[in-house]
This record gives sequence, structure tokens and C-alpha cells, in this order.
Amino acid sequence: MNDIKKIVLTGGPCAGKTTALVKVIEHFSSLGYKVFTIPEVPTLFTQAGMNYLTKNKAFFYEGEKATLEIQLALEDKFLRMAEQCTKPSIIVCDRGAMDISAYMEPEMWDELTRAVGTTTPQLRERYDAVLHLVSAADGAEQYYTTANNAQRYEQMNEEGLRIARLLDKKVIHAWTGHPHLRVINNHDDFETKMRRVIKEISNVLTLPQPIEEERKYIVEVAGALPEDAIESEIWQTYLQSEPDAEVRLRKRSWGRKEVFVHTTKKKTAENEELVTERQINQSLFEMMLSLADPRRNPIHKRRSSFIWKGQYFEVDSYMDQLQGLTILETKGIAQGEDLKLPPFLRIVKEVTGQQEYYNYNLAKKQ
Repeated sequence: MNDIKKIVLTGGPCAGKTTALVKVIEHFSSLGYKVFTIPEVPTLFTQAGMNYLTKNKAFFYEGEKATLEIQLALEDKFLRMAEQCTKPSIIVCDRGAMDISAYMEPEMWDELTRAVGTTTPQLRERYDAVLHLVSAADGAEQYYTTANNAQRYEQMNEEGLRIARLLDKKVIHAWTGHPHLRVINNHDDFETKMRRVIKEISNVLTLPQPIEEERKYIVEVAGALPEDAIESEIWQTYLQSEPDAEVRLRKRSWGRKEVFVHTTKKKTAENEELVTERQINQSLFEMMLSLADPRRNPIHKRRSSFIWKGQYFEVDSYMDQLQGLTILETKGIAQGEDLKLPPFLRIVKEVTGQQEYYNYNLAKKQ
């Protein structure tokens, strides 16, 4: 049976998902993949008469319950179809099950998942990767439009933009805890955003990719971080490995939620690497700690993740032997593109490409 990857394309209103789906179908079909796409179920329901803005709670509940049930049924049926293909297949979902939770109170979501016979962790685990495309309402307002979706409730005015930004962040929170959640920035050049989507899916399919440096800065925090920043704690342990390879165990926690990931990075050419990531259980994680590289300390840091003017930032505050070091990493900002630095961060110095500030090297024992 093929190792079929199921990938979610999600994001706030007017994020570019429709265009991204076309690009994904074209690109991976040309590489010999059979690409299945699951349509956006809420749009189908809206066209069929569902009103997600109704004040009738019973009607709303039944509509959302049906939305989740149909979402899961479509995914399951297409998976069965993909299993019969003789060539490699991928399934790309235009939104996934957890998106539904962003549009209701947590209490109703808990009631709804119980009624369907599932849980939030089980729903996240259905997917191999989640790519969140940032809404044009955040940092690319000039490109925000409702023309391509007549069902869109977030209209092109200041209130509509505010709602769109809020929904964008609610969707990210809904998927927080997935080990392969990637946030795709807005860019002045929309094609750059599309290339990042292709790159992230290629990584999931373990296709070699060009090595790209994320911009990295030592910073001082000069004010309060955004209230909607996602806070997590990370422990990284590097394992003994062959030359030209980096093997890492990571435990990441968001409150009581913990995820364990095993990652291998290996150079396949001078400027190309293969990254393989897999989620593991706690027992395997603890067993593999015995393979820790004795030349390196574990890395312990607290991470704050947030979107600022359409760009995605991660601020890592290091603990233990690296106490006092704070590093800002930007995600997916193109070469030559301006950094939209938040006012509550002050750059001490840029360390992009400086190998001594890679986590792998920061972990070296003195």
C-alpha cells in the first residue's frame, strides 16, 4: 500500500488557498503523483442552504455536526480510493476538521465531537501536515477581496478586515499542537507564497529541497508580546549520527498538550538537503534519549509564535546553560523582502547564516 500523505491547506479569509490548490495539483501531477482534493465542506453547505450566521442554536449545531461528519466521510472515502492507485498519491484538503472549531465556543465543540465519536487530538492526528496561509487581511490588505467567494461573510471594509484577522488567528490556535503546522506568510510577490506551499508539501513527501536560510536575529524584548501569541516550551536532544546528518528528538508542550517528534536532516548535495520528520510516542522518545550525543547538551527554550503584519515570527528565550539568549526567527520571508519588525522587539545583531547560532551548535558542550 502507498504511504499516502494527507495535507490540510487552511488559513483565514482571502489567503490564497484556491490558487494554491491549483498550483499543488499541477506541480505534483507533473512529478507523477495522483493528487486528490477534498472540497471546502462549509462552502458546499452554504451553497446548499446552510446559514452559519444563524441565531438559531439548534440549527447551527446540527449544521456544524453535519459539516464535521461529511468532512470526515469525504476524507475516508478518498483515502480508500487513493489506496487503490498504482502510483504515489496525496490527499489535499481545502480546510480540515479542526477548522470547524474556530467558528464556535469550546463547549459546543466538545459536545459536537462527543456526538460524532471523536476527540480534538484524534482529529489533529488524521493529517500529516497543516499549512496555514495567512489571510491577506493581515499585512496584504491591498490584495484582500471578496470577489472570488460570494459566500464570504468578511466583507471588504475595516470591520470585515478585523473579523478576517481574528478568524485567521482562531484557525491557527485550532491547529496548535499539530507537529507539522507551518504558517505561510503573505508576500509582496504572491508567487513566493505559492512556492513556499510547494516546498512544505515536498518536505512532507521527503523530496530533497534547496537549503534556505531563515532570517535570524539576537533580540531584546522591549515590550509586551501580542496577547494572541502562542506560547510553548521546547526540549531538544541531539542524537549520535553519521557524518553530514543531524538527528534530533524534540518534545514540545502547550500547557498539558505534549508532542514528540524525531527529525533527521541529511545533505544530499552541496546546497540541498532531505528532511524527514515523524511523530513518535512518549515511550519511544524516552527510549531514544539513551542515544543522545554525549558532546551536546539538551536545548531548553520557551517559544512565542505570532503573526505581525502578515509575517510569522518565533521568539525563542533560551533556558539553562543558554539563559539570557533570545533569538528571533522569521519564517518564509523572501530574499530582499523587508522585515516588518514589531516595535516590542529590538535587534541586537543579525546572525542569519552564522553557524554558531544554529541550535545544533549552540548545544555543543564547552
